[in-house]
Amino acid sequence: MLEAAGWAALAASTLVLGAWLGAVRTASMRAVGLVMGFGAGALIASVSFELTEDAFALNGTTTLALGLALGALAFFVGDLRIDRMGGAQRKHAGGESGGESTALLLGATLDAIPESLILGLTVLVTGAPGASFLVAVAVSNFPEGFASAAGMRRSGLRTRAIVASWGMIVALSAACGALGYLVLGAADERAVAFVHAFGAGALLTMVMDTMAPEAYRDAGPLTGVVAVGGFAFAFLLGQVT
Repeated sequence: MLEAAGWAALAASTLVLGAWLGAVRTASMRAVGLVMGFGAGALIASVSFELTEDAFALNGTTTLALGLALGALAFFVGDLRIDRMGGAQRKHAGGESGGESTALLLGATLDAIPESLILGLTVLVTGAPGASFLVAVAVSNFPEGFASAAGMRRSGLRTRAIVASWGMIVALSAACGALGYLVLGAADERAVAFVHAFGAGALLTMVMDTMAPEAYRDAGPLTGVVAVGGFAFAFLLGQVT
């Protein structure tokens, strides 16, 4: 359980690193967008070749389809609610974010939960997380922390408060990783397949609803090229590990 929590916290720790950098210095929004585009491509590869394939292999088409649909719906509804609370631009470095800090953190929590649960489940099943999925999550978290913290800084929040807020998300991610390990410890293959598919649906919806639009807004047409690079990187990493 502690190992699962540790891996989930490690993947989420780049949120704090990105938040600290976003709070203490200014970087090109284009650079942030390119990193986000790379992370989006890496997540798509991991969702495709780890979560979706595993779910299908474990229990076939019906469980996969149901999990994908419910995961996508759950993220869509949660994200829509957070957008209405003021967190629609939580991955955009150019916004003013102080007044919506609660929505921003809730949005980050929504993004982190399926990632951390899957990491915990993977540690339970295989003894260690998939390298490509772990790296994809870590890479995609960095620009989210940076972009949101940059907006918080412009709204007058202090660096210590910003970093502490994102540290709470890391702690929550660790808890979700442990939860995935504990709750699914006695689960059968059907339940494991469903969780993989549910996470895949939620993560793919997150990539397309939040990461890809913000990456393109900040980095322009080059986003597609770096996304392919991220996709290839995660796929090849999964083949050699």
